[in-house]
Amino acid sequence: MASSNKNTHLTYEERCIIETGIRNGSSKAAIAKILGKDKSTIGKEIALHRTCNYKCSLMLECAVYKKCKLGRRCKSSCPYYVPFKCKRRDRTPGACNGCDKIHYCHFDHYKYDPSLAHHEYRLTLKESREGINTSKEDLIKIGKIIEPLIKQGLSPYAILKANPDLKISEKTVYTYIEDGTFKNEGINLISLDLRRKPSRRIKKKDKNKYKLRHDRKYLNGRLYIDYKKYLDFNPDAKIVEMDTVYNDGSNGPFMQTFKFLRYSFMVIIYHTKKDALSMYEGILLLEKIIGEELFSKEVEVLLTDRGSEFVLADKIELREDGLRRTRIYYCDPMCSNQKGSLENNHEEIRYICPKEVDLYGLGLISQDKANLIASHINSFPKAKLNGKTPFEMLKFMNPTLALRFIDFGIEEIKKDKVILRPYLLKK
Repeated sequence: MASSNKNTHLTYEERCIIETGIRNGSSKAAIAKILGKDKSTIGKEIALHRTCNYKCSLMLECAVYKKCKLGRRCKSSCPYYVPFKCKRRDRTPGACNGCDKIHYCHFDHYKYDPSLAHHEYRLTLKESREGINTSKEDLIKIGKIIEPLIKQGLSPYAILKANPDLKISEKTVYTYIEDGTFKNEGINLISLDLRRKPSRRIKKKDKNKYKLRHDRKYLNGRLYIDYKKYLDFNPDAKIVEMDTVYNDGSNGPFMQTFKFLRYSFMVIIYHTKKDALSMYEGILLLEKIIGEELFSKEVEVLLTDRGSEFVLADKIELREDGLRRTRIYYCDPMCSNQKGSLENNHEEIRYICPKEVDLYGLGLISQDKANLIASHINSFPKAKLNGKTPFEMLKFMNPTLALRFIDFGIEEIKKDKVILRPYLLKK
């Protein structure tokens, strides 16, 4: 089979041929020749869309782990550490499909699935054709430069001639002012500010397309389907669900919630900002509270939604020394039921922090107040725990972890003293 045009996008049928080639152990060059493509195209396709469906249980993939003198606690600084390399997986064809050693290989397994690859391709293609091709920071920077100049009476044409470093067209400036893009980012510009209102009008069906484009590469290998595959191979994995609760998305406060599913125990980290760096720091704080070793055991998997505050997947998963901290996976869009256990806890939080209420005014002003909420919710008996509280479960099953949280300030409350009402925060 030869492609009619080597520069056309790969079709689903061609992706199936790639999978067949991988399964048969063919080289990327051989697959490329069959499809009439460049071998670099095949290499990029496999590398971009292969997914890890089995994770090595070691902290690092070590080729001599069987003879490890340090109890298989692999570290890059270990004098005996030899990085594992697989010619088939890491070079050509680039995935483990059809490998006859896969059933007894203890290292990472990567599979190329043509259906999943084509789905991801279609999703990426759709997103690349919608939205604004600039970052939020650049948009605000451009807006702050042109805002005072337009209000001085200058036209977009004159402003761009005087500021050639602004990489934006005159037409785009008019569009962003007309559809409210600048205004949505705090730049107070409307059509009335323009010297001359253009005759071009945006179609109603197109108005909602003017949104910032997002880089979705962090989702590769971390979709909910990947999460389910990981659990198929690791049914005893310790899972923590993560999310954010707030009322005022602009001003806060924000509660970063973690639920340890094995114990039904919830931890709340207090924030005044809801951005990716703040949430990453919240994870680091949780790690500091319980210690690195205990964190790696108890937070083997983080499951969260696709909120923009959780996009720093690589930084979350790996520590600065290269050792794995955890694994993060993301629920499907509009599927909060996929982390329904944590959502149930959010209902209990809402008993104390109702929606459409100023949480600062209510008394949620510090980490101590967040700990107070967690203390009362974790001391509330649960029917699914046969009348036990999450605190009782944690103390029985993992007393060391319980002590770490107690030292942090989450206390066990007597069952008849539990308060799930807003006045709790006035105490």
